[in-house]
Amino acid sequence: MSPTEVIGHADHGGRSIRDEGADGSASFGHVALPGVVDTQKGDILYLEDISVSFDGFKALNDLSLNIALGELRCIIGPNGAGKTTMMDVITGKTRPDSGSAFFGQTIDLLRMTEPEIAHAGIGRKFQKPTVFEKHSVFENLELAMKARKDPFWTLRAKLTSAQRDAIGSVGERIGLANEMEREAGLLSHGQKQWLEIGMLLIQEPAVLLLDEPVAGMTDAETDRTADLFLELAGEHTLIVVEHDMDFVNKIARTVTVLHEGSVLAEGPMQDVQNDPRVIEVYLGR
Repeated sequence: MSPTEVIGHADHGGRSIRDEGADGSASFGHVALPGVVDTQKGDILYLEDISVSFDGFKALNDLSLNIALGELRCIIGPNGAGKTTMMDVITGKTRPDSGSAFFGQTIDLLRMTEPEIAHAGIGRKFQKPTVFEKHSVFENLELAMKARKDPFWTLRAKLTSAQRDAIGSVGERIGLANEMEREAGLLSHGQKQWLEIGMLLIQEPAVLLLDEPVAGMTDAETDRTADLFLELAGEHTLIVVEHDMDFVNKIARTVTVLHEGSVLAEGPMQDVQNDPRVIEVYLGR
């Protein structure tokens, strides 16, 4: 199969997320990848009848979920609803007992390892930011850019002007353009969250999984993050798991509510907020 490209309609046009290498091979960002992410039917991620049990507890119960290319989807629900397990399945950390998970029409995520899934274009940000605190913001982005390269190459390669421009562009987008030489450990909590998002963006994933991205942020940082996510939607597909309902209100287009490992409700935020079932199990608490 040919190297990866996203075939579909990221902004409901004919946008193809693809670069061409000097040798003619296709690449996603800066790394050549196997397979083609076929999104011609409009969706980039398919979960169908996914079930996961841990010691008799059913974390996911026949969960089915489709995510459209370029969509910004918010996933909410009470603790224990299955949100983290869902992300673990998508990223290959957890293997389901049953069901199927596809990236596009043809890429079977359940046959892939965690690194393979990351290389294919699915990036994940955990709740607690993980950055190289003794390195500068620029160096963190540089390391993330080279993360998929051969280690021998990484030790010897120098950044091209195009790579430096890409790092600068990401720094600007995440609001850290004036902090590029600052040690990451000296950043505020919110800035560290943005840096980790930037470390994903520099690898140009098709799908971003974001776990409680505004936890611990100030109001101003939360507002800036909302603006960032709205900017990224369309260029990337965002799946945001969050408990902060004010934040979800700011960014929500479609909201999925999980409860006891299944989809309880799904739709526009206003409809979800008014759903008696959602009020009973989550919002009314």
